Amino acid sequence: MFAIVEIAGQQFKVEKDQTLYVHRMPQAEGASVELSNVLLVNNNGSIKIGLPSVAGAKINATVLSHLQGDKVIVFKKKRRKGYRKKNGHRQALTKIKIDSINA
Repeated sequence: MFAIVEIAGQQFKVEKDQTLYVHRMPQAEGASVELSNVLLVNNNGSIKIGLPSVAGAKINATVLSHLQGDKVIVFKKKRRKGYRKKNGHRQALTKIKIDSINA
């Protein structure tokens, strides 16, 4: 059984007991989260497609930790002009574990 769910503007294919990294969520570590924007549910070949979301479908997840992603270097340069600018960025992420899929 799997589902496609929208979390913070991104779509993820999730299964039970899966861990995934999403954009930073406001919940504290160890808190339970209920995700209700489920776009599709596949229950062993029985597919439910939402318009835009599946009615009554919910996904329960647990927040495991808050962390930062890998550093991304942003380097800008204009040739022959002496213009160079180096910047870095680390995305704020939340690690969650999918506990159950209720369709």
